[in-house]
Amino acid sequence: MRFHWDWIEPVMPVPYVPTLGPVRLGDPLPDLFEAVVEIAGTGHFLPYDKDRRWSAVKAERVLVDAVEHDRRQTLVPTLTERGAGVVKVHVYGAEPDSLSAGADLARKLAAVHGAAKARVVWFLGPEQPEAYAQGVGTRVQLKDFTQGAGEAPAMAVRQDKQLHEAAGFAELAEQMAAEGFAFLHRQMQAGTVGPVLTVLHDGRVAGAIGPMETMADSAGHARLLPQYFGVLPQYRGHGYGRALWRAAMHWGHQHSAAYQLLQTEVGGASDRLCQAEGLVSLGFVKQRDT
Repeated sequence: MRFHWDWIEPVMPVPYVPTLGPVRLGDPLPDLFEAVVEIAGTGHFLPYDKDRRWSAVKAERVLVDAVEHDRRQTLVPTLTERGAGVVKVHVYGAEPDSLSAGADLARKLAAVHGAAKARVVWFLGPEQPEAYAQGVGTRVQLKDFTQGAGEAPAMAVRQDKQLHEAAGFAELAEQMAAEGFAFLHRQMQAGTVGPVLTVLHDGRVAGAIGPMETMADSAGHARLLPQYFGVLPQYRGHGYGRALWRAAMHWGHQHSAAYQLLQTEVGGASDRLCQAEGLVSLGFVKQRDT
């Protein structure tokens, strides 16, 4: 199918592409929308899809035949076939009934495809109060490396390609499994990812950020990919998170990244840190199960 971009652009407060996620303002959004539709159902990754570093097969696809696209609103449903399945309907529209229409479509498609969850995804511009997104949304944040790497970390940060298990990374991974560190630990053990930056407290791993990797975007610009990032609760308040973040930004700058895009839980520790470090908010992504 072909999208009428003059219908979508006025109701897209955040540059966000289904199955790809957030992109930069000024990126070729019409081309990206067409690309995710063209590849839907093949299981293949677009060459600039950040998720291809984790899997050989793309698990989420646009349900092309169910897209609803008119002058009032555009509803783009996707199906994630990993696990019990999730249908998400991305709502680009400002009509009073846009969200209810998206929710209705999500429920219908979840039943058709046997998915366990039906979800609606919608967007708020950066000028909206963050209270509207707390608890149900993430903030899309941009780090622009053309402005430099920023301040250097105030303490020593290690860069590890291979794990030094004696320092306790396995314990950190177990305690922070919900934040993805158990998965990261397995990837590091397999040697399939880039280095991870760590800080030590009395010789033990207190926090980590990684893997540190770059990937070209659709225009060929190198971007620093999102990382798993956290500090163990018992070691918070020592400045370790800020040191890790700044070390990661210096790594990205040194490896010629042009930018990084992140989604941070509104009001969370990473969200507050990114704001304090001067990242630019591109808006909010909200979602709820229906």
